[in-house]
Amino acid sequence: MARPRKQRRIRCSPEVYYFKPRGIPMHSLAEIIIDQDELEALRLADLLSYSQEEAAIKMNISRATFGRIVSTARRKVADGILNGKAIRINENPDKNTILKQKGYCGRCGRSWD
Repeated sequence: MARPRKQRRIRCSPEVYYFKPRGIPMHSLAEIIIDQDELEALRLADLLSYSQEEAAIKMNISRATFGRIVSTARRKVADGILNGKAIRINENPDKNTILKQKGYCGRCGRSWD
């Protein structure tokens, strides 16, 4: 019997949830779906240049799990770009995803993780 999935912390909330090649109608495109934990893994590893260990701690998962998630996400993005597919970011996180926002002090204006 498999272990239950750990809850994953996600900070990323994109403004756009759909990307497609220009000039191709939507009805004729294949679609790839990227989950929010995969998007967060891409953000931490590729945008913020965190090591796998640092990023895994931020997401509250093991380093091996982070490696699998980021590898899957990179494969999906590469497939979408190289094969002309639409990329959709799943807007509905699963029950094991915790959307975490930065804290903010209204008095002094400081923010924290």
